[in-house]
Amino acid sequence: MLNRPPPYFPQSQLSPPDPNRYRKFKLVVAAIVVVAVAIIVAIGVGIYYLISLAV
Repeated sequence: MLNRPPPYFPQSQLSPPDPNRYRKFKLVVAAIVVVAVAIIVAIGVGIYYLISLAV
């Protein structure tokens, strides 16, 4: 059997952290929220027109 410790995995990142990481994350979340709201509004308008055409 091999009686040696596991290989060393460094805990720190090799590259420095991106200072704009949080800003990019906020932009991505804001874009997802805007797209989700647009889809919900489009579904609501579509349902409204379907109901108005049926009546």
